[in-house]
Amino acid sequence: MRYPLADIAEVDDDIRDHILAVSEKSGFVPNVFLSLARRPAEFRAFFAYYDALMEKETGSLTKADREMIVTATSAVNNCLYCVVAHGALLRIYAKDPYIADQVALDYAHADITPRQKAMLDFAMKVCREPWTIADADYAELAAHGFDDEDAWDIAAITGFFGLSNRMAQVAGMRPNPEFHLLGRLPREKPTEDASTDDREAETTAPGATASETSAPESQAPETSAPDEASGR
Repeated sequence: MRYPLADIAEVDDDIRDHILAVSEKSGFVPNVFLSLARRPAEFRAFFAYYDALMEKETGSLTKADREMIVTATSAVNNCLYCVVAHGALLRIYAKDPYIADQVALDYAHADITPRQKAMLDFAMKVCREPWTIADADYAELAAHGFDDEDAWDIAAITGFFGLSNRMAQVAGMRPNPEFHLLGRLPREKPTEDASTDDREAETTAPGATASETSAPESQAPETSAPDEASGR
């Protein structure tokens, strides 16, 4: 990496607490945290806006929808880090070990719903040629159940991760190895003598940000990485 990762022992207390919370839940620290931690004001602003977009409770976009947008548009922007990291989260939230590869390579022929294809068509237009967005694009979204606020969310996620994609490339950021297997392999069943902590760890989805590392059980994947890949 061109820019050194921050030393967690030397970062501000609130940033250290944020990073340690991620590490405790996921078993590893996604490289994006240590990459941005060297610039504290940008770290705080980045993750605050991330949470506002990806963790909001309003609108019709699911967590899988949001990660699908990130995965598809990051592929267009050739961002290895975001495709791998958010592809892992897409597999987890969608409970589908194949979906991320399909969406990253050719979403038009992926096994997704017509609603999701309309969502990605709009996201791709925002990503590639936003100046061409017109009323017809909003009408197409509306035909699939999206309102104007949903369109804003799709555009904002696409725009925000356009920034993230570019900074990850400039920084030479590499995805953690743990991301590659997440959501692909069957989750091992806990043994009778497994501790409570071990059982909770099996349902934890390591993610690219603090909020992503704590998916509720209802959204937990049927598949996850083996212990050695997840760092547990």
